[in-house]
This record gives sequence, C-alpha cells and structure tokens, in this order.
Amino acid sequence: MKVLVGSKNPVKIDATKEAFSSYFKDIEVEGIEVGSSVPDQPIDEETFEGAEHRAKVLRKLDEKAKIGASFFVGIEGGVINVYSKWFGIGVVCVMDNKGNIGFGTSPTFELWPEAIEKVLEGVELGDVMGEVTGDHEVKRKGGAVGFLTNGVVQRKDLYISALKLGLIPFLKEDMYLKKL
Repeated sequence: MKVLVGSKNPVKIDATKEAFSSYFKDIEVEGIEVGSSVPDQPIDEETFEGAEHRAKVLRKLDEKAKIGASFFVGIEGGVINVYSKWFGIGVVCVMDNKGNIGFGTSPTFELWPEAIEKVLEGVELGDVMGEVTGDHEVKRKGGAVGFLTNGVVQRKDLYISALKLGLIPFLKEDMYLKKL
C-alpha cells in the first residue's frame, strides 16, 4: 500500500510509516513537499485547514501523475486556544483515493506566555524553539514537546497518535463512510 505524506520532514514520514503499519501490512510511504495554504504558524482551525489542504493537493497530484497511492496524509503543527490557555497541537488529515477523509489530533501541550506572544506576532513555534534551544532543526527532531518534556515525549509520538486516530473512519467504514 502506497501512502503519500505532504512533507519531506523525516519526523512526519516516520510517524506515518509507524502509524499505518499498526493497521496495514506492506506500507510504502513517500514524502512530497506540498503547501498548506495557511500561515507558517497556523492558529486554531487553520491547523485543520492546512492538514486537509495538504491531503487534497496530494490526491490531485496522485491522479495527475498516476502514482497509485491509496492514502494521502496532511500533517500540520499548530497552536490552539482552549480554556483561556494556548496549546501546541498536531492535526492530521487522512484521505483515501476515493476522497473520504478522517481527522486526528495529537495530545496537546501547554505553551508558555513568551512563546505564545511571539507566535501571535507571526513567529513560527519551531523558530521560537530554535532560539530557546540553539538548535534550528528542532522541528525536524523532537520538536517543542521533546524539549519541554526533557525528551520523554517526542514530536513523532504526537503525530503517531494523531495518525492512528485519523484512520478510524477507514477502519470502521460502515460507521463513518456512508454509501450514497
């Protein structure tokens, strides 16, 4: 089964391989860089919109290039305001070759006030973390959550959870994907 991911980020590609392998055999995952149509640092619903846009672009690319993929995955890291607090969140959109969609979200983690101030000014959280850690490749590794949890939870872990949940509609098609 071929799965396309809308990113060349190794964290997103590896998370997709691991999550899909939990449910399916013989998985081949390919990362293709596609745009999200949302700001570099999505806020609230923009995170969902960006993930969905990436999946849709991949599906169109697949149809045009006749790649033969079964699934298309958009993964977007963002921030969300809930209960008067700001949290980091990973959102995934999984789309099959028929256009059916499933969404999943990662566990969230609270962000500190100075980080949110910068993010709301338009600075990407990955860049904030680069300043804090001195590692400007942090989002291609453990991410903000990796630093904040002293390495106990990694960015990949969050995406794996989100992907496993985003696949639910395809695992229980009779409940989610109504036949018209």
